Amino acid sequence: MTLRKAVLPVAGFGTRVLPATKTIPKEMLPVVDRPAIQYVVDEALEAGIEHIVFVTGRNKGAIEDYFDTAYELEATLDAKRKGDALDKIKTTVLPAGSASFVRQQSPLGLGHAIWCAHSIIGQEAFAVLLPDVIIQAEKGCLRQMVEAYNQKGGNILAVDAVPQEEVHKYGIIAPKARQGRVIEMSGMMEKPSPEEAPSNLKITGRYILQPEIFGFLKDQSVGAGGEIQLTDAMARLMQEQAFYGFEYEGRDYDCGSVLGYFEAVLGHALAHKEIGALAQDLINGTVKP
Repeated sequence: MTLRKAVLPVAGFGTRVLPATKTIPKEMLPVVDRPAIQYVVDEALEAGIEHIVFVTGRNKGAIEDYFDTAYELEATLDAKRKGDALDKIKTTVLPAGSASFVRQQSPLGLGHAIWCAHSIIGQEAFAVLLPDVIIQAEKGCLRQMVEAYNQKGGNILAVDAVPQEEVHKYGIIAPKARQGRVIEMSGMMEKPSPEEAPSNLKITGRYILQPEIFGFLKDQSVGAGGEIQLTDAMARLMQEQAFYGFEYEGRDYDCGSVLGYFEAVLGHALAHKEIGALAQDLINGTVKP
C-alpha cells in the first residue's frame, strides 16, 4: 500500500517549555532560521508524502498561517527588490489541497489525536511524525523508513539505541529477529526499568501504520496519564499484524524540552551551510557574543 499521507499531531500545549509557549505554539519556536515544524514537514515531503493532516488545538492558528501565502509580505519584499527573502518564504507554502487541518477539541492523548484524522486518512497506510522530534540526517528518517516499508510492509516504528540506564524515559521495543536495520518486534514496553527492559531501542517519534489502527483507537480505553495512548492501540494491532522497528541513521532532538530544544538549535547551527563555521567559532570562544 503506497504511503501518501501523514499525520502531524500539533495540538499540545508545550508545557515543558513554558513560558516561551504561552502565546506561541511550541512547533513554531525557531530552530536557527525556521520554525521547528518546518523541519518535520520537509522530512515528510522528502519521503514522498502528498498530503499532510495537521491535528491542531486552540491557539494554533499560526501553524496554518505559516504554511499559507502571505500576500502583504510577499508584495512588500517584491517592491523592495528583496528577491532572496521572497524566495525563502515562498518555499514555506504548501501546494493547494496538500494539507488539512482538523481540531482535537480536548487533550485526550496522542492516540485520540491520531483518531481525529481518520476520516481524511481513510483506508490507507499513513505516517505519523511527532513535531516535538526533529531528526537530523543526510537522508530523512521517514524516507529511510519508506524504503524499508516498500520491502517489508506491515507497521514500522523508528527506533534508536539509548544507554541502558535511560530506558525508563522511553517506549522500548522487544526485538524478535533482525535483518540489517529492520527489527521484527514481539512487543513493546512503556518506560520500563533497566532490569525489565527487553532492549535499549527506544521509539523515536516516527511511525508508519496500517489503517486498521483506527479500529483500535476508536474504542481504546484510557491508559497512562488518563489519556488514550497510541502505544496501547499498537500493542493490540500487533496481535494481528507485523510490526518492525527500523534503526535509522541520524540524530534526534526532543524540542519539547528546554535542553533538547537548545541541542537542536546548536546542532542545526553547526550544520548550517552559511553560519556553521561562525557557530563553531562562537562555541570555541573565538568570537564573543
